[in-house]
Amino acid sequence: MAELLTPEADEWSDVDEPVAEPSPSARLRVLLFAALAPLITGYALVATLLALITVTAERARFTVIGVVLSAGPGWLASYQVPIDIGGKPLGVLPLLPTIGLAVLNARTAGGAAQRLGLRSPREAVPVVVVIGFAHATFGVLIALIADGKQIGVNAFTAFAVPGLFAAVAAIAGLAKRCGMVEAVAEYVDPLALRGLRAGALGMAALLAAGAVTCTLSLALSWSTVDDLFEPAFGSSLGLFLLSLGYLPNAIVAALSFASGPGFSFGAVTVTPFGFNGGAVPGVPLLGGIPEHHAVWWPVLMLLPAAAGALVGWSVRKIDDDPVARLRTVGVAGAIVGFGCVVLGTLAGGRLGHGPFDPVSVPVGIASVVAFAWIVIPGCFVAFFAGPHSPPAAPSEVMGVETEETAEETVEATDELEESEELEKPEEAEDVDETETPEVPEEPEVPEALEEPEEPEESDAPEASEAPEADEAPSEPEPAEAVAAVTETTEESEPAPADQDQQPDR
Repeated sequence: MAELLTPEADEWSDVDEPVAEPSPSARLRVLLFAALAPLITGYALVATLLALITVTAERARFTVIGVVLSAGPGWLASYQVPIDIGGKPLGVLPLLPTIGLAVLNARTAGGAAQRLGLRSPREAVPVVVVIGFAHATFGVLIALIADGKQIGVNAFTAFAVPGLFAAVAAIAGLAKRCGMVEAVAEYVDPLALRGLRAGALGMAALLAAGAVTCTLSLALSWSTVDDLFEPAFGSSLGLFLLSLGYLPNAIVAALSFASGPGFSFGAVTVTPFGFNGGAVPGVPLLGGIPEHHAVWWPVLMLLPAAAGALVGWSVRKIDDDPVARLRTVGVAGAIVGFGCVVLGTLAGGRLGHGPFDPVSVPVGIASVVAFAWIVIPGCFVAFFAGPHSPPAAPSEVMGVETEETAEETVEATDELEESEELEKPEEAEDVDETETPEVPEEPEVPEALEEPEEPEESDAPEASEAPEADEAPSEPEPAEAVAAVTETTEESEPAPADQDQQPDR
């Protein structure tokens, strides 16, 4: 038992212990809260806003039931569902409430995932389905309750659009926590992911350019904007809230203007290179629309060019290959073009049947132009601001010669190895024939050198005959001396240095 209480046993017990999951009832409560909280909160905000405008407006008749019933179509309009008021279409709807409700749904979904301990994309599916289905059901319910004479809503649109918006917002809130980003990244090229990030940066930069353009136009026409506000507080508050709700729409229109395609209010068309004036609605936000063309308007096109340069600068170090950087900029341009299509579609729409219908941004041309503004300056900066050559790239011109040289080198190496293998057995045979089995060690060499002196001392008469040998060099040496020298040589095998010293003796 003592061995089971060791720290190692405790560690294994912690690892194997399953994570506590919420009970079915607790899980149901969390899902119901995630489904109903955005609905109730969003509806309450719309009703409060309508009540505030009704109370402060002059000659307005305020009733609680009227405000609550009117909040239904207002809630649908906040989710970009077109409605008919008295038989006249209203399709150009404010984007600011849509952004706020999307953030609300995303935060609600993230909170539900945290309480339920969700960690995988599969676990997040129930949360997304519950939120989307609840919004779709509530939207079609409002469409069925609405009076067809005063307020008309298409039932299918009221079902699909709020559900789609809520589901997309919930996915955005769950993407990071539930590992959706990592799951998608496994199936996408890394350059494409970097292009997505660069595209998001480019879209944000273009929206910033639109915001700068919108602010500049309002500042230059501030006197007109000020005159459009009513003296009464209630009317001024209503106009201010209306302008605030449509502010994102104005930024998108200003972005289209700075990029080149421009925008239109019925017959009124405004572009950097042309102007077709006329009457516009008396909303302070529209007071920034100029009354005539100005020569300096094309200068504003430097703003989207700067956005493209920013995208190129952001990807200048992602890869040493310039082609890879250019591909990344191309992906970023495609993302920006798609974003302009979505924003341009949401920012415009029908506005009754009067002279201001329709309010539109040419999304087709705007998307192509936005793509060009990102890609052309972005590719220029990404190419010249980063490394100019890929690492360790083989030369295309010398490619054939390089392969031939490599083959010749391999063949020469193989031949050299074969020749060395053939020479090694021959050398081994020569060594076996010339060398004796027992090779004397270095300390024994002096003893071998002293052995030839013994026959010289023992054969004294032969040593005395040495002068005669010097006098008559032509006479052969005695046979016994030759035999002794031969035997000594075979036994000791003196080094070449010893053989050189033999004549001196």
